[in-house]
Parts: sequence; structure tokens; C-alpha cells
Amino acid sequence: MLSALEIASSSERLAVLVMGTNDLAKELQAAHVPGRLPLQQGLGLCLLAARAAGKVILDGVYNDIKDEAGFLAECQQGRDLGFDGKTLIHPSQVDPCNTTFAPSDEAIEKAGRIIAAFEEAEAEGRGVVTVDGRMVENLHVEQARRTLAISQAIDAL
Repeated sequence: MLSALEIASSSERLAVLVMGTNDLAKELQAAHVPGRLPLQQGLGLCLLAARAAGKVILDGVYNDIKDEAGFLAECQQGRDLGFDGKTLIHPSQVDPCNTTFAPSDEAIEKAGRIIAAFEEAEAEGRGVVTVDGRMVENLHVEQARRTLAISQAIDAL
């Protein structure tokens, strides 16, 4: 864990990091608890390393295949933290995971509005625009383009 950036940057052939959350909990002698508070620092460290190295990172497995609500909550947490997806151990986890990590229709529509408004503002010589009452600048446009790229990749499957 303490060498996450070195590992993530070690090879161009390395494309994806996968969190071993069971292993992390074991090494920390930590409990598996809702919200994963004992694992937060390790999760964050690896997320930072993956992003710094330009790699995809997947959240670890959820062990209780009968706890649908717990699995969904952990998927949402992983998405909100910045993970690109989650490793799965049972077919029942596929659909909720895909739904959670795929951009929603609302997010896709908003991304389109952000890009269109920003491109219009740029054509007028402005570098900032307001969309839905919020300031939008280039970094928001990059996020919007990523949202649309993910949506298009999913649609291509």
C-alpha cells in the first residue's frame, strides 16, 4: 500500500489496479463494517496513486452475496470515491454494479448541456460559463466528456 504510486507507475502494460479489500482488512487487523471506515485511508491512497499514474482502478469485492442493500451501498460509495468499477463474486452483483457505475440519463444529459454551453462561451471568447446556476470551467468540461465517453462505450457493448 505504501508503494502504490510506484506500483501503479511501474509499467505501461499495467492498465488496471484492483483493490484487495479483504487482504487490506486482514493486514490492518480491521473489521469489515458498513461504510468501510477502517479501509478509507488505504482506498484513498490507492485511488490517488491510480489517478496520478493514469490507471483505471476497481474497488474490491463485497463478500455477503445475500445483502443486496449493503452491496449497493458499497457500490455507491466506491463510485462516489472515484473508483471506475467493482470486482464481483456472484452473478447477482452484475446488474446493480453496472447500474451504479454507469452514467445516469440525467448525468448524460447534463454533460451534454455543459459541453454545449462551454463551447458556446469559448466561441464568444469566455472561459467560464454558468450551467444550472453553477460555474463551469474547463475541468468540468473534461469530466462531462468523460461521462459521455463512458456512456458511449457502454452503448457500444
